[in-house]
Amino acid sequence: MRTTQEGATVRLYHLDDASEGGAATTLLYGPLAQAMALAAAQPEELQAALYIATDNDVVAYLDLFEG
Repeated sequence: MRTTQEGATVRLYHLDDASEGGAATTLLYGPLAQAMALAAAQPEELQAALYIATDNDVVAYLDLFEG
């Protein structure tokens, strides 16, 4: 993900690939800091399917902690 500020507006969503074609469920449109807090509060099995989209990038939530 490109560098962004905590207050940048992002979309936090869950991508369910279990259903045919997958379904994206938006959990939050709001500040990055709020999206990160909400994602961290989700169960571990759900976190694996969470994504954060900025105006120019999409990254898997758990990928933010690798490396």
